[in-house]
Amino acid sequence: MSVINKGTKFSNGEQLTADKLNDLVDLATFDQSATDSASTTVNTSGQIVVADSGVSTAKIAAGAVTTAKIAADAVTTAKIADANVTFAKLTDVIDDDTMATASATTLATSESIKAYADSLADITPQSSDNYDQHSIADSGSVNIGGLILKFGNFELASDSEITLTFPTAFPTACLMVMTQDTRGSGGGSYTSKGIDVPIKSKSTAGFTVNRYDEMNNTVGLTFLAIGY
Repeated sequence: MSVINKGTKFSNGEQLTADKLNDLVDLATFDQSATDSASTTVNTSGQIVVADSGVSTAKIAAGAVTTAKIAADAVTTAKIADANVTFAKLTDVIDDDTMATASATTLATSESIKAYADSLADITPQSSDNYDQHSIADSGSVNIGGLILKFGNFELASDSEITLTFPTAFPTACLMVMTQDTRGSGGGSYTSKGIDVPIKSKSTAGFTVNRYDEMNNTVGLTFLAIGY
């Protein structure tokens, strides 16, 4: 079976001319048998062309496809199979629940964004009835957009200065501390209820208080500290 259809035919005894030789080559066409009809085919002009499904990824060299060879509007989400988009192939997307690796040139996964946002409102309330003298271990903390609130309860047994230490220190600074009695008549006695206790000093690690002289016996109080 011939692969090429001759551009002209010769008969025995026929004179050979330059025109006939030229036609033999110039007018020749490919026969359909020259293709596999899958990767290549013959068009109406007798030329071999690559079929639509003729180019597979196995036939493309690893370095043959570059960004310069891809049209700006050629790659669309509709042309990318879901299975081909994996986290390993998204080098500019981070999956960091703490956002410690965030930068101005990277995106973040929705999972890590949610986890980070949830962590900023991680409120852990504690019992308001658990008092420990000279201790604020029964406390909670909440981070709101970088501003940290600490809260809890403690007891004062005397009018002298007492320093209390936060279970977890503020990373940078303690801006203010407020205290107030919330125990009512459950312990000590004093002239009024809802009274606060002066803050003598504060730091990232804790604060020092000195209660009023009109308080007697052991008094339970609550505190709120704000910092970052």
